[in-house]
Amino acid sequence: MAFIRTPNLRCNDFKEAMPKTLVRSLRRAAIALAAATFALPAAAQVTVADAWVRGTVAGQSATGAFMQLKSPADTALVAAASPVAKIVEIHEMKMEAGVMKMNAIDALAVPAGKTVELKPGGYHVMLMGLVAPLKEGETVPVTLTFKAKDGKTQTVEVKAPVRALTA
Repeated sequence: MAFIRTPNLRCNDFKEAMPKTLVRSLRRAAIALAAATFALPAAAQVTVADAWVRGTVAGQSATGAFMQLKSPADTALVAAASPVAKIVEIHEMKMEAGVMKMNAIDALAVPAGKTVELKPGGYHVMLMGLVAPLKEGETVPVTLTFKAKDGKTQTVEVKAPVRALTA
């Protein structure tokens, strides 16, 4: 094995030995990397807490998924998907003329810094056309899609445990 002997160079000697264009390129790369690193936390990350799905019985074709959503920036839940259901929609329940009605909605606003609760009797993710009954203790994967005011989308993968039908 051959060793190459190099003279003892100090830092300043090394910089002088490097072509100026290389030094500029390295400097620009370092600045770009630093800028990108500081820009990353600015992306709004939606957090999902306490997700769960109501269990079903044989023959039942629909159920709901419930959770809490929070975002540091204004965003909206615009879609949901799950392999356990053929159709997944965002729903709201509200009283109209003394009658509780459930309707699909296009989007659910998640205001900056506020927790939006999806719960029985209110907003929820509706899982319809279930491919099999959902039993307590199983886990249901749900993909949530959010759209920020600037049009950028973010997906969040949720693993929601199935709770008893009476939950």
